Amino acid sequence: MSRLAQTEGLTDIQREILSTVRDFVDKEILPVATELEHRDEYPTAIVEGLKELGVFGLMIPEEYGGLGESLLTYALCVEEIARGWMSVSGIINTHFIVAYMLKQHGTEEQKEYFLPKMALGEIRGAFSMSEPGLGSDVSAISSKAVRDGDEYVLNGQKMWLTNGGSSTLVAVLCRTGETQEGVAPHKAMTTFLVEKEPGFGEVRPGLTIPGKIEKMGYKGVDTTELIMDGLRIPADRVLGGAPNRGFYQMMDGVEVGRVNVAARGCGVARRAFELGVAYAQQRHTFGKPIAQHQAIQFKLAEMGTKVEAAHAMMVNAARKKDSGARNDLEAGMAKYLASEYCKEVVEDAFRIHGGYGFSKEYEIERLYREAPMLLIGEGTAEIQKMIIGRRLLEEYRTQD
Repeated sequence: MSRLAQTEGLTDIQREILSTVRDFVDKEILPVATELEHRDEYPTAIVEGLKELGVFGLMIPEEYGGLGESLLTYALCVEEIARGWMSVSGIINTHFIVAYMLKQHGTEEQKEYFLPKMALGEIRGAFSMSEPGLGSDVSAISSKAVRDGDEYVLNGQKMWLTNGGSSTLVAVLCRTGETQEGVAPHKAMTTFLVEKEPGFGEVRPGLTIPGKIEKMGYKGVDTTELIMDGLRIPADRVLGGAPNRGFYQMMDGVEVGRVNVAARGCGVARRAFELGVAYAQQRHTFGKPIAQHQAIQFKLAEMGTKVEAAHAMMVNAARKKDSGARNDLEAGMAKYLASEYCKEVVEDAFRIHGGYGFSKEYEIERLYREAPMLLIGEGTAEIQKMIIGRRLLEEYRTQD
């Protein structure tokens, strides 16, 4: 086990879970990840293995068939999975956010119906806020839902759905009221629980998943659009049973999602460090391993420090949320730092590999294409800085 990125104060159960996930990553993910990634192939066997381990139900309460574990346990597992292949952690993360939103905001009927099947991985979740012209301005969504008797009729186009094709349940944010003067736009939004068939094309009447979006990295996982054209959803599939709470529900989900994006950044950075430090001891120049050159030792020192710092901030953000306290400041800091440090550690490992880092035969080439997604997912660095800055001003406001 690496000395870096260790977590103090874990229970025996947490350590056992992490050990099991780490063994699975070493035996079932790392040996096949690069080959599957180059083929842009969905990791079916890996996902089935994670279902058997209970990973899909880690944070779902025991009364609904899950393991009832903490956000910290979940984030540490995500870190291990991302170390193996970041795309797999994305498959888990979007499912987790929907399950978390159901646990926190769903009606009892919704929890009883969805959560036991989600714990087993029989229902797989995705969530949908973004739209083609939206960017980070969630309050400006244009997808609409109009009440029609006991149903809502949904119309609009969504973008950047992770698990868009493979999922069978999508939490979709739509506008359900007209913005009035003096009323914030986000107070007229509703989250709908949309069940569908897996696959592409028309997956239920009025709902189309056109196909996978071709990406530079983050391959294997299906990233899609979602088109609603007269999609009819029963009123009892409004998350929480009442409209116009969707923005707050989604932001709650994104908050824990940011902890897990931070965990993914930690996992990818740790793998990049492992590859860099190993290659530096194998590659010889001027009669000795390049690890003995001071310039390379400086790089390794910086990389290791960044891995350790990002991990510590991620753990702090998870523990803050587990305590029941508000953690948007800590989650924003962790996501910002971990994603930026991940990019830097991966690039330094790439530089250590020299020309071989540019070859698809070496794993670092895959990580180099994967790291940029973390700079964007769950809010850009600029969005995190806005959150962090506002929260710091709240905490350190001076008296007028």
